[in-house]
Amino acid sequence: MKPTVRLRRLRRTPAIRSLFAENEVTLRQLVQPYFIVPGKGVKRETRPGSGLWQLSADLLGEEVRLLDHAGVGGVMLFGVPEHKRDDGKGLEAQLEPLRQAVTESKSAAATLPIFADVCLCAYTTHGHCGLVQGEKILNDESVKVLSDMSVLFAKWGVDFVCPSDMMDGRVASIREALDEHGLEDTSILSYAIKMASAFYGPFREAAHSAPGFGDRKSYQMPASNRREARRELMLDLEEGADALLVKPAMSNLDLIRDAREACDAPLFAYQVSGEYAMMRAAADAGLIDFQRALDESLMSIRRAGADVIVTYAARPYALARG
Repeated sequence: MKPTVRLRRLRRTPAIRSLFAENEVTLRQLVQPYFIVPGKGVKRETRPGSGLWQLSADLLGEEVRLLDHAGVGGVMLFGVPEHKRDDGKGLEAQLEPLRQAVTESKSAAATLPIFADVCLCAYTTHGHCGLVQGEKILNDESVKVLSDMSVLFAKWGVDFVCPSDMMDGRVASIREALDEHGLEDTSILSYAIKMASAFYGPFREAAHSAPGFGDRKSYQMPASNRREARRELMLDLEEGADALLVKPAMSNLDLIRDAREACDAPLFAYQVSGEYAMMRAAADAGLIDFQRALDESLMSIRRAGADVIVTYAARPYALARG
């Protein structure tokens, strides 16, 4: 008996497949990370093909012009300071390269959204995301410093401050600090679900942010906990987050779907450095087609429910568009 329903009819040609595509990935849905280093004339990929670019502020302008012209959704800036401190003081001096980078970016592409990472891991000698007493990561004391950092970013013109530290109560504290300084228009993109993941290695190399002792399991989430992830994102919404982010993306597609079904807030997902590196390494070994695998991975993140993807692939896509 021949089948009466033939779904292959809707896959027969490229034009038909395009007509019935349920999801798509466009450049406007991608955000490119950059690591801002001190000095001038610095532009280096940490490892060939890694997608992780360290730039001095003076060279960021040419990058954002390229991305803006291609239609990329924004840039996310991470600081790599010249000097590290463990007391949370001298923050403005540590962040000076980022201030310059924001100025350069706004000058080159005034309307391109700028996202700035709010965390202490790259700014401390111990590499943890908050202040430390002995080997205990302090929560409330850290939140105060993170709020101060957010106010500085907002004053400099950042569109989204992005707390990635996973301290309790930091979204409410940052929102209060921003509002007290008349910065009500600055948005908060909260890393609502951030796992204590094995996939951050290349990032930590680029940001000089590997923990000097222990691990981050006392504040970043355990990968085993799905209900806790929902509690985290709902708390951040209650505290005033404007948008939410899930990290890593590819190993947490179920949590992206959960988040999409739990709320209507804009949802970001971060395709992290280790996920990108795995595909690159497999391609270099001749095991997969890198571009097809990359396309498929981004589509799976969108299909799961992410509105925007932070990915090291945004720049290569922009370059390919010319």
